[in-house]
Amino acid sequence: MRQSRLHVPHPPARPGEKPDFSYVRISAPGAVARPDTRVPAVEIEALGTEMVRVLDEQGQAVGPWNPHLEPEDLQVALRHMLLTRLFDDRMQRMQRQGRISFYMKSTGEEAVAVAQAMALQPGDMLFPSYRTQGLFIVRGKSLVDLMCQCLSNTHDMCRGRQMPIMYHSAASNIFSISGNLATQFPQAVGWAMAAAIKGEDHIAAAWIGEGSSAEADFHHALTFAAVYQAPVILNVVNNQWAISSFQGFAGGERRTFAQRGPGYGIPGVRVDGNDFLAVYAVTQWAAERARASGGPTLIELVTYRAAAHSTSDDPSRYRPKEEWQAWPLGDPIQRLKEHLIHLGEWSQERHQGLEKELEAHVTACWKEAVTYGTLTEGPSLDPLSMFEDVFHEMPPNLQHQREELRRLMQERAGATAAASGGLDVAGEG
Repeated sequence: MRQSRLHVPHPPARPGEKPDFSYVRISAPGAVARPDTRVPAVEIEALGTEMVRVLDEQGQAVGPWNPHLEPEDLQVALRHMLLTRLFDDRMQRMQRQGRISFYMKSTGEEAVAVAQAMALQPGDMLFPSYRTQGLFIVRGKSLVDLMCQCLSNTHDMCRGRQMPIMYHSAASNIFSISGNLATQFPQAVGWAMAAAIKGEDHIAAAWIGEGSSAEADFHHALTFAAVYQAPVILNVVNNQWAISSFQGFAGGERRTFAQRGPGYGIPGVRVDGNDFLAVYAVTQWAAERARASGGPTLIELVTYRAAAHSTSDDPSRYRPKEEWQAWPLGDPIQRLKEHLIHLGEWSQERHQGLEKELEAHVTACWKEAVTYGTLTEGPSLDPLSMFEDVFHEMPPNLQHQREELRRLMQERAGATAAASGGLDVAGEG
């Protein structure tokens, strides 16, 4: 009698083994056709198995997806990506020094957030994940504001009510980051549906990791988006690892994550997530499709999480230490830099100068941020503010609790003042 067996996904390489990315299906640069944005999803299913790429090994832009951006725009993109990485590096060091409690870097994934934010319009609503800090940088959010949120100080946009890196910006049309995975997908679809009902030209875009595609919210979002043809871009950032779980545990071994789109009647596009030009072009294509009432697009951005999942994680326990260096799609910053040098619009000297300039900027922002308070030094947030921003009209029980806390704070302040005064008198005697 034959016995059925379960299949348990296994990472291609464990600590101490040689990195192996033979499972990653990679198309040649420029080899994938760019269809018209009006083509039905059923006719472009190949986009979910191939990989849209623009930059070749020599740093040259090739093929039909080349967005033909001006050198000045590419230099701005390089600046945004480099600033994102230097910001990440500084905040990682600050966490290790005990200055902030937690942090998550986006090293190796900078092209995802920066290229997509630059390809969208300012009025489009963004629903980020916790590794897309580049969205905030592109849309002009001050590093001081982001640092203060991580410090939970008196200048914290979340007023001390969120863990570090859970930013938001109403002025920049960036929704609040949530630690509950995949919730931003249905939220983005709902916002996009509302925008269409109101007759607006704006669309929504959301980001999750490939591990989060195993959540029910992923499927709920795709169902609503497909049925109502919502003007939304749903991005799955496949960085190969969901904390310590290999992407195969989310279903990446059987089909690509982009291939899940056609099952709902949604175009699925798989793109080289470390190729700034390819990411920009695919996002631009999906945005044009959405604005023309062509409905949603599911984009899989194939990239690699170079750093730890967070400051609470040690990736050396589940993958080879040198795996990042072996990633076949390279470093997004290095690739865009080489493209600009190929165009004659950049140089090693200019790049070094930009690094020094941005490092000085990050340092200056940190010096300002800590003046608003740190984890161990004041000034501190007013504890009474915890009762605000929850109810439009504060209920009686919270009013009572607030007054009780106010009384206790006044008593403590009085006792402290009295004790200090007594010490002064004793000193004078």
